[in-house]
Parts: sequence; structure tokens; C-alpha cells
Amino acid sequence: MPQRSLKAGVPLASVALLLGVLVVQVFPALPRGLVLSLAVTGLGAGATACWLSRRARSLGWILFGVAWAMWRGAAAMDARLPHALEGEVLLVTGQLLDLPDPRADGTRFAFRIDSARLDGRQVAWHGRVRLAWYDPSRVLRPCERWQLRVRLRRPRGMIDPGGADTERTALERRIDAVGYVREGGDNRRLGASACVDRLRLHLAASIDARMADPHDAALLRALAVGDTRGLDPDDWAVARATGVSHLLAISGFHVGVAAAFGVGLVWPIYALFPGLGLRCPRSRAQAAAALVAALAYGLLAGMGLPTLRTLLMIAVAVVARSRRRHLDGRHALAMALLVMLLVDPLSVLAAGFWLSFVGVAFLMLCLGVQGRSWRTFARELVRGQWVMSIALLPLTLWFFGQASLVGALSNLVAVPVVSLLMVPATLLAVLALLLCPPLAAPMLALAAATGHALWWLLARMASWPGAAWYLPAVTPWALGLAMLGALWMLAPRGTPCRWLGGLLFLPLLLPARPPIPAGGFQAWVFDVGQGLSVLVRTHRHAMLYDAGARYPSGFDVGAAAVVPSLRALGVRRLDLLMISHGDNDHAGGAGAVLEAFHVPRRLAGEPSRMPMPMAPCVAGQSWHWDGVTFRVLNPHGRPSHDNDRSCVLLVEGGGDRLLLTGDITRRVEGDVAAGVPSGRPVAMTVPHHGSETSSGAAFIAALHPALAMVSAGWHNRFGHPRPAVVARYRAAGVPLLNTASEGALRLDFPVDAPVRAWPGERLRQSRYWRER
Repeated sequence: MPQRSLKAGVPLASVALLLGVLVVQVFPALPRGLVLSLAVTGLGAGATACWLSRRARSLGWILFGVAWAMWRGAAAMDARLPHALEGEVLLVTGQLLDLPDPRADGTRFAFRIDSARLDGRQVAWHGRVRLAWYDPSRVLRPCERWQLRVRLRRPRGMIDPGGADTERTALERRIDAVGYVREGGDNRRLGASACVDRLRLHLAASIDARMADPHDAALLRALAVGDTRGLDPDDWAVARATGVSHLLAISGFHVGVAAAFGVGLVWPIYALFPGLGLRCPRSRAQAAAALVAALAYGLLAGMGLPTLRTLLMIAVAVVARSRRRHLDGRHALAMALLVMLLVDPLSVLAAGFWLSFVGVAFLMLCLGVQGRSWRTFARELVRGQWVMSIALLPLTLWFFGQASLVGALSNLVAVPVVSLLMVPATLLAVLALLLCPPLAAPMLALAAATGHALWWLLARMASWPGAAWYLPAVTPWALGLAMLGALWMLAPRGTPCRWLGGLLFLPLLLPARPPIPAGGFQAWVFDVGQGLSVLVRTHRHAMLYDAGARYPSGFDVGAAAVVPSLRALGVRRLDLLMISHGDNDHAGGAGAVLEAFHVPRRLAGEPSRMPMPMAPCVAGQSWHWDGVTFRVLNPHGRPSHDNDRSCVLLVEGGGDRLLLTGDITRRVEGDVAAGVPSGRPVAMTVPHHGSETSSGAAFIAALHPALAMVSAGWHNRFGHPRPAVVARYRAAGVPLLNTASEGALRLDFPVDAPVRAWPGERLRQSRYWRER
């Protein structure tokens, strides 16, 4: 292909292919079997026909992208654990992948299953899984082969507004199942082999052994080998608040520094042996050395998306140089995008894909090389941070629901310090650790001292007012307008009225839903697995009833699901936090909620079991917000059973009513039913997640709820809701909704109309990778 045709065709082809791949990502389901084969064949034929016509070539790439993404997506979904094997105990053999993550309660690790047996019979399934082994004494190393007895399930996550989509992440990372290791004599190590991850672990341990400060060691491990296991949630909170998360692991720019390091190694060789230039031009040797150095560093990094994008760009430049062709950065980026989509179309599901390619594209659009003086470098560095802050703001809010107001300033300091001081020093230290370990000490000391000072500054910047900026969930149309506004604002000089582009960012500030009228209210029953958390909002007030669980592993549902949901729904302040009782699945996430929001009033059914001060919740308490009345119906005195001390709350507006029941049992259900005045219909949460000890027939008959909602975990070990309980509600004609199967539930209580239950978030956010 002529060079002029290449320059014109590659960008169009990459964009067209991207559009085709993106079309598939909004499909609620993919065709299967014969239908999939016919669809791919038809689209392939259409793409071929379009390819033969120059004018329709872009359409051909789009059709090819649709077919390619459908085929790869279906193959990835078919590779997941068969439903028939969920919950079964399998005897598997395979190999550890990546770096195991040891914690206080055990070790988390990736494992490639090569063979599996069920009850002595071979099972025709293999795949990549994420496992937890709850035995802190076990020491696991990368690339070891093990025989393990495991219990697995398909990757299924909680679906909430603003919450992380773990099912999408599992598909993008090819995680076919998750589970845990069961103790037993069958678990045994089979052997080990050499691999890059084993080298990464060795280098990480070498850095640890030479560092006095564990936090300094964690920062250097992240830069040297992409090992972020030593960074705790507080570290990531500082990074998010200052917008430097991309610097905590090996980024694309760091790989570029490694490539420049490779170029620098070639220069003295040609200076000492100039005759080499007659056999191999120095430019070609430098390009090859840059690729080798970048590839080596990328392998140490774990080959993330930004790393792979940079490697592809370097590879394109090397190939172009070897063929004596000149490709500028924009065409190299387009070629990297094209190759990335051809290799892995599912990479578009990752936030890193968009932040990486869009960020580099805007930098190439807005920055240019206008000299090599330090003043020009300083000016371009400042402009670069301004460009990245504006260009990536909409995408950051879309993917993470937050942005950093100090990000431009903190990156202006952190980027040159990390990329020009810490990364080169760390690279030299890694090279020394491999060739002559004693020489690594001064380089590690320099990188550690620099990182220590930088983190001290970033931690203080993270505490500045407004450092972390949260907005309600971004709608697709608001995202599109904001990206158009960024393109307009950062357009070349001479573009008319560039400042007007800032107006297109304003829809990001608009709430996704209309305000609640006085006398009406809204409730969200969040999907928190085996637990409970309910948000109740009136015209100007908001309260949270329960906050989900916090597990010994450190996973906090309050921080992972409840707080992001509150922020995505636009809640800026909670007027009341009510914890029904002290059980972990209701109270465990309260600490994360109180850390994220100012809550002036706190009530609990068992304040003595709470780790923070809370006032007691007692029957008879009541208050009024915006024409809505809140009344506490339980506990009466001090019941003997912990669950019966649950706060029971009745919310009454101008229309239907809501009853929040906690974990009460049949012992007190009669008293609660007697406290609910007859009249308007009631929607209620099913007591104790549908346990046999609750939801007696008399209780259901007395209330005859218009709607009942179960908050339970998918295939939870308690069997909630119990079949007998479900049968009682069905026999009474009560519609039953379950967060386990439908995700978070939204209920609107209008002033002059019946309660309206919207489709659950699992149905509303229906995608082909969603578990059903």
C-alpha cells in the first residue's frame, strides 16, 4: 500500500473498526450456535463486498468489527464455568498466574485450570479463575502447579447505580469463574516452572529487603514491576483525590522512558565501534533496542492496556523505520488502535482503553514540538496537564463517578518527578538487581527519597477542600456533549469561540432524574449481596437504612456499593443513618458511610454493638420531612433475641407506604403489624431476607402488602429466601422482587398514585455479559 494511501486509510479503518466493535457492546444478548454462525458469515460477506469498493471500505470495517466482536464475545461467555458445575466441589490441576496476593485471612490468586474432575469423572472444562485460599500459612508462588479441591461459581457481581461492573471486568480480563479452595488432603503442590512473574516476585522481594520504609518499598515495587499489592485503600484514596492513579502502576509514558533507555544503550556501542553502521544503520538498531527495552519493561509491568498501547506504537514505529517509511505519532496511534482491536476487541470494556487512547489522541492534537529549550519543555508540560485535565474529565466521571479538582496541579509536579527521576532510577536499580545487586542500593535510595517527598506532598494536597469531586451518574448524552466541548475548547488557535465549549460540560452537573415532589418519596433497595441497605429520599432530605456488610478479608460493601450508589444518585448529605441492628450484614458498612458523608443523626436498634456512638432506636419515635412521616414501630423494650431488636420503620407520604423490617422474627411480627394503621397499601422489605423464622402467614395476611422486596445474596449459603416463605407470599398474591436476581430496586411513591416499582438495575443495565 502506498504511503499516502496508508496514512489516509489506517485512521479511517481504525475508527470504523472501533465503531463496529462498540455496537456489539450495547447488545443485551448475543446470538448463539447456528444463529451466531449465520450472523458472522453474513456480516463477513457484507464486509468483503464493501471492502472491494473503495467508497464503502469504512462500512466494510464496521461490519467486520461487529462480526469480530460478536464472535469473540460469544466465545468468552461460552468459556465461563457451566451452570451445572456451579457450587460443585471440583478437583482441579493447573498453574498459578500473576502475583499471589497474601492477606491476613489467606491468599487471593489467579489460577489457570488445565483439567478438572467431579466425583472422580473427568469434566470437559478448563479456564482462568480467581481463587481465595483461606489459610494464611500457605505460601504460594507464581507459576507453581497445584492440585486443588475448589468450589466455583460464575463471575456474578452486585448491580447498583454507580457501582463497579465486576461482570464486565471479568469478561474483559477473561475470568471464567471465581471461588475458593476447600481444605483437604488432595491439595498439593505438583511442581514449578520459570516465568516472568517469578522474576517479578524476585525483584519485588529484593526491593523490600533493601527498603526500611514499607510504604517507600510499595511505591518502588509498583513502578518497577507493576506490583501494587502493598498499596492500601488509603493510598488509592490519595491517588484518586490528586488524580495520579495512573502513576502508581507502570503507565504508557513509563514504557516510553524505558524505550528511550534502550536507545541510550545503543549510542555508546556505535560510538566505540563506528564500523557497525556499515552493517546496520544506527537508527534501525536504536529502534530495535527501544522495542526490546519497552517489551522487557512491559513484561515486568504485567502487560496492562496502557503498556500494550505504547508497545504497539513503538512496534509500528520500528516496522516503519525498518521499511524506510515515516509515520507520525497520530498514524502510529491509529495503527496501534487497529492492532489492539484486532488482537482483543473486548479491550473496549476497560476504562484504561479509553483513558489511554483518548488521552494520547488529545495530546497529539493539542501539543507540538516547537523547539528544544527548557522553556519550551516547561510550557508544553503545563499545557499537557491542562489538556489531559479537560479532555479526560468527562471519561473519568463516566467510569469512576469522581474527578480531582487539584489533578492538573498535582500532575504538574508528579509527572516530571516520577517519569524523569523515579522511573529512570528504578530502571537502573532493576538492571543492577539483575546484573550486580550491590549497585542497586544508591538508585533505590534516590528513588525512595524522591517518592517519599512526593507522597508527603500528595497526601496534603488530597486533604485540600474539594480535592475529590463527586457528581451524579453521567448520562450518555451528557458524556457525548462534554467530549464535544473538550474537542472544541482544545481546538487549534483560530477556532471561533473556543470558550463556548465549556458550556457543553454543564449537562454533567444535571441530575439524571427529576426532583421528588413534596409529599412523595423514593426508595432504593441496593444490591448488597447477603445484607440490606435502603435509601429513602424526600424532596429535600435523605436517610440510609442499614449499610451492608464488611468482611474479614477487608472487602467493605459500604465502600464498594453503598457509597458509590449514593454519590451516583446525587446524594450529597445524609440527614439520618439508621442501623436496624448489630449484625454484620446490616451494620458492617456503616463506618465507610460515615467516613464519606456527614450524618448529623444516627439511630441503631443495638447501639451497644456498634463501633461508633449511636442513639437507641425505640418504638414511638417519629419525625416529618417534606410532607412525609417517619415512625419507628420496633423495638419495644429489650427483646431477648438480637434480630428482634431491629429498628422497624414505617414511611408514610401522600400515597402508598413503605415498611422497613430489618431482621425481625415471628415473635414480634404481630406487634409490628398492629402498629401499621389500616388504609393505604404498604410496600415492604421481607424480614430477615426471607428466613424461615420470619414472614409468618398471619403477618402477611395482616399487612397484605402491595409489594415485597427481598435483599439477599445470589445462591447464598442460607438458602434465602426460603421456598416456604416465597410460597406464602405467592399464595397471598404479593409480588416478590429479589435483589439477587434483579439488582438494585427503585421504588417511587407519588403523592396521588400507587407505588411504582421500576425494573431492577440488572434488567435496566442489560448487557450480553450480564449473568442471569
